[in-house]
Amino acid sequence: MATIEAFPNRLAARAEASPRIPPANIEAEQALLGALLINNDAYDRVSDFLRPEHFVEEIHRRIYEIAGSLIRAGKVATPITLKTYLGEHDLGHGLTVQQYLARLALEATTIINAYDYARSIHDLATRRELIRIGEDIVNVAFDAPVDSTPREQIEEAEKRLYSIADGGRYGGGFQSFSEALKTAVDMAARAYERDGHLSGVATGMIDLDHKMGGLQASDLIIIAGRPGMGKTAFATNVAFNIAKAWRGEPKPDGSMETVDGGVVGFFSLEMSAEQLATRIIAEQSGVASYKIRRGDITEDDFHRISQAMMDMQRIPFYIDQTGGISIAQLTARARRLKRQRGLDLLVVDYLQLLSGAKTRNDNRVQEITEITTGLKALAKELRVPILGLSQLSRAVEQRDDKRPQLSDLRESGSIEQDADVVIFVYREEYYLKNKEPRPGTEEHASWMTEMERAHGRAEVIIGKQRHGPTGTVELAFEAELTRFGNLARAENLPEMH
Repeated sequence: MATIEAFPNRLAARAEASPRIPPANIEAEQALLGALLINNDAYDRVSDFLRPEHFVEEIHRRIYEIAGSLIRAGKVATPITLKTYLGEHDLGHGLTVQQYLARLALEATTIINAYDYARSIHDLATRRELIRIGEDIVNVAFDAPVDSTPREQIEEAEKRLYSIADGGRYGGGFQSFSEALKTAVDMAARAYERDGHLSGVATGMIDLDHKMGGLQASDLIIIAGRPGMGKTAFATNVAFNIAKAWRGEPKPDGSMETVDGGVVGFFSLEMSAEQLATRIIAEQSGVASYKIRRGDITEDDFHRISQAMMDMQRIPFYIDQTGGISIAQLTARARRLKRQRGLDLLVVDYLQLLSGAKTRNDNRVQEITEITTGLKALAKELRVPILGLSQLSRAVEQRDDKRPQLSDLRESGSIEQDADVVIFVYREEYYLKNKEPRPGTEEHASWMTEMERAHGRAEVIIGKQRHGPTGTVELAFEAELTRFGNLARAENLPEMH
């Protein structure tokens, strides 16, 4: 087979420029191309992750690219068919392209090893790219322009690194149905063993968990509502309940495996981390958030707040309060959290505050489509449920019955399409408060009756659920504490004697 000697000039120049030659395996590239030329089925085994730019030699890139084009067009890629597209020129030592193709095919090894060769080529290309990024970081740090801040340099380096991580996955593809069956049975077994017999992560809302089976891994769950309905409070309550219930066991490799509850990542694009923390402190301590903000608290209140803070410091709840980030940045940060701390639930508050990666000429509907598609892909990749909050259109306010519908989802039908579950938060009390008739009238008495019925109650309407029924779940809501909870029902109360 042609060896590294066929390319002496370029490698020699590279060695002179640097004391260390970037990692490469010319023989693996030659072996893979040889296998591909004698059996085009090799291409199907590697083409989902191996690209022409992963080859270190330019001639190898061209051979792989042209062979791929021929195979995808339903033609045969052989030394004879490739010769036409590669032209005639000397590769060194009097070796022509035609001779080189013939030697690749003549000395090729079996197709069985094609996947292993491709993985080696891919991994070495990744290492070379890491070297390039490292060199660029050093050069830019030495000679940074005046208007370039260190933060911008860090973000650019981070973006390039996570771009490698994103494109560095191979494997996947089809799996046998028996493997899928085993996964489904394992999930059912874990649900049977878990408290509450839930297949997903328990939200702490008993009736909701009963209807949904908990939050399912890989699901995109949209929580939608008009302003004032409490969708952020609901998402915060669910997220905190899950983080508070977290229990883990060490794995043999030293990492922690979640047994109950979960590690939560919360992207708070609207509220600051301090505002979110104040809400959670109010919910956990029972002291109204407006009192905490104003400092209007008693000594007893202070002790309750202190105790709540001590309990909360131990929970795996992580907040990112960066506003206006793109879906690409959110994806990179979520992957980092998963790798460094673990991740069992991701919350995004809210979708309309994210930006897409497309040009400004694109309309907002296309941007929302990109965002929801990206979140669904991220949920599948990380195998965690993602709670995405969304605004509703003003069409709700035009109707007598203010209960939201799927058609009210704002700006894009892709939200409904990409979501596995769509939940609407609705509080009738909010609307009734604004319709108080004149006191003393018959209408006022009727209004008071309706207010008593609606007071402290909220409806969580499951408008769509791929894996289960739709319907409405009633929850308790304490406005002062922005706290949702289980509604006290007669069947759940202790017996009276």
